[in-house]
Amino acid sequence: MMVPIPLRLRREFPAASLTTFLILQVLDILTTLLGLQLGAREASLFIGRLMQVGPVAALLIAKLFAVLLVSLAMKFRRPRVVVFLNYWFAVIVSWNLVMILVRLLTTRR
Repeated sequence: MMVPIPLRLRREFPAASLTTFLILQVLDILTTLLGLQLGAREASLFIGRLMQVGPVAALLIAKLFAVLLVSLAMKFRRPRVVVFLNYWFAVIVSWNLVMILVRLLTTRR
């Protein structure tokens, strides 16, 4: 039995979350490609396996999965999933930036 949620307790889907999601996806692609170009390795086993078809193709396939997941979250009115994914991808982009910095600092010696 489902209990209806009062209208005042319902939250609208945050449009800024979608914009943030798209920006993080672009940043993930750019930082991953830059890191790979500098000699860093892909940490994800899933993406690492996909890299056999090429880095750009692998990243685009991964981004299709991410967009599919966000689309499902929107369809089923689960905005917290999008917010969680934004935090997740912010961590990934931060990790990529740290790895780029490490590679730049270690190659200059």
